[in-house]
Amino acid sequence: MIHKIVIPTPFAVGDVNAFLVKGDVLSLVDAGPKTPEAYEALKYGIKAAGYRLKDIEQVILTHHHPDHSGWIDAFDNAVVIGHAYNDFWLTRDEEFLRYHDAFYLQCMIEQGVPEKYLSWVKQMKKSAVLMGERPLDGVIAEGDALPGHPNWTVLETLGHAQSHLAFWNERKGAMIGGDLVLQNVSSNPLIEPPMDSLKERPQSLLEYNESLKRVLDLPVDIIYSGHGEEVRNVHALIEKRFLKQQERSMKVLAMLENGPRTIFELTTELFPAVYEKELGLTLSETIGQTDFLVDEGYAREYRNENGILYYEKA
Repeated sequence: MIHKIVIPTPFAVGDVNAFLVKGDVLSLVDAGPKTPEAYEALKYGIKAAGYRLKDIEQVILTHHHPDHSGWIDAFDNAVVIGHAYNDFWLTRDEEFLRYHDAFYLQCMIEQGVPEKYLSWVKQMKKSAVLMGERPLDGVIAEGDALPGHPNWTVLETLGHAQSHLAFWNERKGAMIGGDLVLQNVSSNPLIEPPMDSLKERPQSLLEYNESLKRVLDLPVDIIYSGHGEEVRNVHALIEKRFLKQQERSMKVLAMLENGPRTIFELTTELFPAVYEKELGLTLSETIGQTDFLVDEGYAREYRNENGILYYEKA
């Protein structure tokens, strides 16, 4: 049994989906944001399926973002499991949060973001108040059988988040995909600090593309996704998304015709109407395109004497 529960969010993405999954245990995949409205919707959805909050034995997180991880606190009888990265956020790990701010500040300086915008770093974690506040009871990783659901396998599908997991049932051709593949919109591959602070910045779009390629290699009939309707035309949709992404990157390549540009300069040209309101998201989108262009050999990245990154045609 897979029962969808639609939960309102205060975010531009709109409603988020949680899923009740009945196996050897009763599990809830994702738990909406920590708002009163989301709590009521979650309680109503669980009741509509014939259960109560206290019947939930396990909460499984696809990733740590607040629209998915908020109401883990509502299930006293349940264990919470997910990718190890979740815990940095769920426990509000002070060392990680300091590293988080330093990571984004360094990124923004390298991207040529003017000083007047650097205060944006503080906003990068403001929605953390809508995340749950209890540590994971167990960590799941690539290749694990999902506890209590032996026919479901854990896939690490990084890109949209550094904690992102999907769950694959080969016998049913079904995937519970979180924000990996959505029917109506492309997921944002977000720049996030790596788990290991000694590692380089994750190339989120390249990671995301690799995660999508994994789905292309599987006989997926349906994806129960984190937002919107279930996805049925999975392979065709992914191929279409790859084409669109390549079109966007070629648009960025054309911007390099007149000489080297910084990420911030490209972002203001790509998103003139929204970059000031959504600086984190728009910088992430631009970096994804330049990472793709460099990886494909279309562009070259170099640093000037001040450590600022520039991109030029290869």
